[in-house]
Amino acid sequence: MPLAGILLAAGRGRRFDPLGQRNKLLQPIGGVPVVVHSARHLLAVLPRVVAVVREGDEATAAQLAALGCEVTACAEADSGMAASLVHGLRHALDASGWVVALGDMPRVQPGTIAALAGAVAQGADIAVPVYRNASGTERGNPVAFSRRHLPQLLALSGDRGARGIVRDNIVNEVAVDDPGILLDIDTPPDLMQ
Repeated sequence: MPLAGILLAAGRGRRFDPLGQRNKLLQPIGGVPVVVHSARHLLAVLPRVVAVVREGDEATAAQLAALGCEVTACAEADSGMAASLVHGLRHALDASGWVVALGDMPRVQPGTIAALAGAVAQGADIAVPVYRNASGTERGNPVAFSRRHLPQLLALSGDRGARGIVRDNIVNEVAVDDPGILLDIDTPPDLMQ
């Protein structure tokens, strides 16, 4: 099986709206919801994208299903990002690897996703995008994993996601000309970046 995309879209976005009245993933950028941009970029490269939403978020689920994502609701999403990631992986266990992307990062370009998928297809166990800016080089998201790290990924818990796996293992850094790997939507002004 080819690589699959895992789109994490189950967070509550409390930094964006502490009262929980506005779902940041459904806020428009150029008239298109944030999460739709993120999903389209994955779908442009990967034949299969599993989108993880939180239970009760039918609006986000409907947007993603209409694009062709396999949508699955994670009952444990509030326990942290790791729960959503593990949930998504369990729905795509037959893939040869995974590109794990965040629903609130709509500016990641399809070329970056293709480069990460290509690195894993060519033998990298972990591929991370790196962007050079005035401050030097910075790692960003998404991150691609081969099957080698599946046991570690499935054992994750809490809100740190796979950060520890990336930190503690050999990583193939993929240079990209894509500042979108560093830009997420955490607050309303981020929509204007």
